[in-house]
Amino acid sequence: MYHDPCHTPMKAYAPLAVTKSLMGQEVPLTDRCCGDAGSFAYSRPDIATQVKFRKQQDIEQRAEKLRADGFKGDIKILTSCPACLQGLSRYEDDAGGTQADYIVVELAKHLLGDNWMADYVGKANNGGIERVLL
Repeated sequence: MYHDPCHTPMKAYAPLAVTKSLMGQEVPLTDRCCGDAGSFAYSRPDIATQVKFRKQQDIEQRAEKLRADGFKGDIKILTSCPACLQGLSRYEDDAGGTQADYIVVELAKHLLGDNWMADYVGKANNGGIERVLL
């Protein structure tokens, strides 16, 4: 699934078209606000709680559809917003085996392998980043 943030950083292209192109397959949209981004959850917790409840229902329904063919594994919910990622990760236990992550992280895993981050950090720590002293 893809969660398009309310303040999406993708301005020049349609987010679902970009997601489909990057992932190489159709990715269903979870189209409700996550209820966490910005100061919404802190300034209006009464409303944000209801928004989060509806988002959870939406995620559960979409996950059920994706599992209709017998799939038993975790279902990814991809996003491009740090605040949304934090909010979406709160649904992982309640929404029946969903896992939130950045779309670029999922892309890196597919292109560079599961160990992409450790490989990158290892290269960076071993002279892969130039240091400029002022």
